[in-house]
Amino acid sequence: MSVTTTQFGQLPALLLRAPDGAEATITLYGAHLVSWRPAHSAGREGQPGEAGPERMFMSSLSALDGSRAIRGGVPVIFPQFAERGEGMRHGFARVSTWRVLDSGEQDGAAFALLGLNQDDLSPQASSAWAYAFELALRVSVQGASLALTLEVRNTGTHPFSFSSALHTYHLVEDVEAVRIDGVQAETLALTDKLDQVFERIAGAITFDNGADKLLLQQSGFTDAVVWNPGAADAAALSDLEDEEYRRFVCIEPALLQPQTLEPGGSWKGEYRVGPAIS
Repeated sequence: MSVTTTQFGQLPALLLRAPDGAEATITLYGAHLVSWRPAHSAGREGQPGEAGPERMFMSSLSALDGSRAIRGGVPVIFPQFAERGEGMRHGFARVSTWRVLDSGEQDGAAFALLGLNQDDLSPQASSAWAYAFELALRVSVQGASLALTLEVRNTGTHPFSFSSALHTYHLVEDVEAVRIDGVQAETLALTDKLDQVFERIAGAITFDNGADKLLLQQSGFTDAVVWNPGAADAAALSDLEDEEYRRFVCIEPALLQPQTLEPGGSWKGEYRVGPAIS
C-alpha cells in the first residue's frame, strides 16, 4: 500500500510510501507534515526502495496530543500570518482536524489529499471566522522531491480575505553552516536570531544546509519568510529545547498581503523541495 494509517505521538496520521522508498507522515491534526524522508539515491548508504535520512525538524518537546500546535514539520498557516489580523496567531488551520479526501499512488508518487471546511472548526475558531470555505492540501513524495499544494476556495456568499504560509522547519546539522540564495541580492547566512520577510520572490531559492543543497520552488506564494529564534528566544519557548534552535531553519513560502476571494473564487499555492542541480 502506498498510503497507510498510523499514529504519530497520540495523533492519527497517514504514512505515504512511494515505490522508490520515499516516505512522508502527515497528522490529521493540522494536516501537518511531520516527517519527510527522500528515497535513497545512488552512492548513498542504503538500498533502492528504502527511505533515506529525515529532512524535517521536530522539536523533542512538541505536544503530539492535539492540545496545541505542533512545533516542527510543516504547519499550515491560514487565514492569517502571525499576529497580522484579529484572529488567533497563525490561524486555525494548524490546530484543526482535517479530513482525508483522497490518497494513493500516481505516476510513481505517493500522495494524500486532506480537506478542511467551516463545519470542521472548533466553536472558538468558527466564532471568529464567519465565512464558508474549503481548504485542500495535497502532499506527494517521490525520489528526492516533496511537493505540497494548498488550495483555498470561497464556498459561501460573501467575499473574505486571507493570508497563508507553509511554515517549513528544515532539519540542519548546524544552523551556522546554512546559506540561502534567492531571497536577497547576496547570500544569506544566519549568525544570530532571524525573523525576516522577503517580498516578491522572483525565482527558486537555493538552500545549502551545510551537507548538501536543496532547491525550493514556489508559485502562488509571493513571499518568503526565514526564521530561527536564536539562543535567547529559543530558551523562552516552552516547546523547544534550549539548544534545538541550532538544528533547524524555517524557510517558508508565504502569501503575506491579504488576498480577497469573491464567492466561488479560489487560490492555489504550490511548494516543491528537491535537490539542487550542481
